[in-house]
Parts: sequence; C-alpha cells; structure tokens
Amino acid sequence: MKTTILMIIFIPIIEIYLFIKIGSQIGAISTISLILFTAILGMFYARYEGFNTLRSAINQLVKNEIPFYEIISGAAIAMAALLLILPGFLTDFIGLLIIFPLTRKLFFKKITSNYPQKKKNFIDGEYEDIDDKNQ
Repeated sequence: MKTTILMIIFIPIIEIYLFIKIGSQIGAISTISLILFTAILGMFYARYEGFNTLRSAINQLVKNEIPFYEIISGAAIAMAALLLILPGFLTDFIGLLIIFPLTRKLFFKKITSNYPQKKKNFIDGEYEDIDDKNQ
C-alpha cells in the first residue's frame, strides 16, 4: 500500500522533471512529437508482440504444455502498452524494457522457472470391452 502511494506521488514528479529538462534541451515541439511518436510506436509494437505471444501460447497448448510464460508475457505486454501510451519519458523507458522479448524474459525468468512445463498426470493403458466377449 505504501509503495503504491509513493509511486503515485513520485512518478509524476519525475515525469515533470524530465519534461522540463528534455524540453529545455530539444524544444517544446520536439518533446511533444517524441511523446506522440513513442505512444504510436508502443501501440503498434504491443499489438505485434501480443500476436506473437498468442501464437506461442497456442503452440504450447498444442504440444500439451502449460503456457505459463505466455500468460505472464501477455499481461506484461498489456502493461507495457499502457506505459508507452501514457505521456512521459520514465514510463516510456519502463514500457520499452518490458515490451522487448529479451528484457521481458530476463524480468520474468525467475517467475516462470517455478512452474512445470508439461503435464505429468497421464495414465497410459489399453482397454477391452467386456460386453462384446460375453455374447
């Protein structure tokens, strides 16, 4: 709870500071253009990565494996897209780190390593219909 409140307070302060610093270096129009560019780029790349994750999850299900990484990755991509759409340089940086597959795998490697990948509760066997033999 305290972490959330601190984030709600400090993230806008950091964003305003970065707007002022970067805006004074490159100009107001360039700053606004950069923010709009990252929002548009983030939406398109999030859509692309979302479809890749969905395709990977379907392949995992076809192989009879549980797509834990794909589920977590899909939620992370949605969060990254939200961060990229929000105006700000800090949120854009965090969103870019999450949306790229290489850094996303590094972030979530520890989480997904705790879960098994294959179902192991199968019983192989043969059956025989008894009613056909008695007649």
